[in-house]
Amino acid sequence: MNLDLALLVPECAMLLLVAVLFVQALSAGPVSVSAHRWLPLGALAVTAATVVGLPAEGMLLWDAYKVDALSQFFKLCVAGGFCIAVLNATRQPTLEEGKRADYFLFLGVSAWGLMLLASSAELVTLYLALELSSYSLYVLIPLRGRTREGAEAGVKYILFGAAATAISLYGLSYIMAAQQTTYIAALAARDWSWAASPMAVVGLSLFLCGMFYKLALFPFHFWCPDVYQGASNETAAYVATLPKLGAVVVLVRLAAVLHPGLEVTTAIAWLGVLSMTFGNLCALAQKDVKRMLGFSSVAHAGYVTVGLVSGTAEGLAAAAFYALVYVVMNLLCFWVVARVAVDGRNLVLSDLNGLHRRSPVLAFALGVGAFALVGLPPTAGFMGKLFLITAAWNHGYNWLVIALALNSAIAIYYYLSLVRHAYTEPDENASLPAPDQSAFSLGGAVALAAATLVLGIVPAPLFEKAVKAGMALFG
Repeated sequence: MNLDLALLVPECAMLLLVAVLFVQALSAGPVSVSAHRWLPLGALAVTAATVVGLPAEGMLLWDAYKVDALSQFFKLCVAGGFCIAVLNATRQPTLEEGKRADYFLFLGVSAWGLMLLASSAELVTLYLALELSSYSLYVLIPLRGRTREGAEAGVKYILFGAAATAISLYGLSYIMAAQQTTYIAALAARDWSWAASPMAVVGLSLFLCGMFYKLALFPFHFWCPDVYQGASNETAAYVATLPKLGAVVVLVRLAAVLHPGLEVTTAIAWLGVLSMTFGNLCALAQKDVKRMLGFSSVAHAGYVTVGLVSGTAEGLAAAAFYALVYVVMNLLCFWVVARVAVDGRNLVLSDLNGLHRRSPVLAFALGVGAFALVGLPPTAGFMGKLFLITAAWNHGYNWLVIALALNSAIAIYYYLSLVRHAYTEPDENASLPAPDQSAFSLGGAVALAAATLVLGIVPAPLFEKAVKAGMALFG
């Protein structure tokens, strides 16, 4: 079994945090209300524990659980993203006071499931970790006061999630029947061409549907804009970011099994083109800011596939790096949305008018986030797309790289409309509540904007770690 707890420092730290939240959620009285006061420090401690566990390597639980450079890289991303998500949700106007401890408990369970997902080296283990991270979100999304939109978003997420789960399980049965194993390392030695093993190809395609659902890749994206719009701003910030990391780490591990030119690889490439094109075109017509960000995430899911289909360690590293920078720049945009919508409402583009007068810092931070999502220098989004393009060029999918460049040009219009509205003179007849101008609000916006710029100006240290993780998969 080989259960070495020294290799599980990040998971144990997160599980301890979840256990404390569980005890606090069970306790009656006002003690449960104070969860948001100490939790940011607890989340920071988990992040520190994850940094300590970065050098760990080993195989656990009959080789079904793999601790390596790739898993530790993504665990650090999950821990850091969880810390930011917790800070963002500490001031959530649409959440009832008595439910705060429960809310953070399920948030922690979801993040713990994503950490387990990062190290899953066997398909059944991978599936169980994926469901653990998903079930918590089924509870979180409807928690938006007593609104119809929150309930509708929760129902849609559950229904689409159940369908994706059923399809993935059905595909898993085909893989087990055709390849006689569920270990990813053993599957990498098998032939995945249609001519040699059509049943295995069908099974893998069906199994990947669950990952595509989490990534919101076309045509598994239908839940995404509706859930973003219906969930609270703070919950949408989490759903839009960390679960995408979990999906990417699984796809990176499975992409090491595939090679350019295989039928499954080509299908993923075509889904990537459709996803980035459909997402960008739909985002052009949106007025609701969160719905716009929902369709943009469909487009970004297509961008990630550019690295996945390259068949190289650099391509997988580029996909991992882009997933990280997407989390940072998306959290930045949602941070500004949550700080502007102090009453918890959904923002439309016209609500951003005059933001440069009401809060110059938030307007600047929103501009940095929008420029990064477009992929303009010197932001992290530019370097992420540059790594994707250079890693995938001349590996059989040049048309996919060209599609990425063209779609990035389309995305300029609606991303920069956020900046245009933020720097437009306000409507004199509009009566909007003042944005949150506290030191907490402005400090968080500045820190996230700085991280977005630093990752664009000095990306090498982090990208080199991602390359080492990708090379380990092929080694």
